[in-house]
Amino acid sequence: MIILGIILAIIGAVAGIPVLLYVGIALIVIGVVLETMGMTGHAVAGRRHYY
Repeated sequence: MIILGIILAIIGAVAGIPVLLYVGIALIVIGVVLETMGMTGHAVAGRRHYY
């Protein structure tokens, strides 16, 4: 999710498409939050790890 967010953010910035940039940033933030919660051992939606 983080990698997809980075790719979309780069494409949105280079192509000048603000929607892709915003979606990419949102995916990066959500991915980092889920990764952090998984690393601390806090289960989210029944899953302890997100790969």
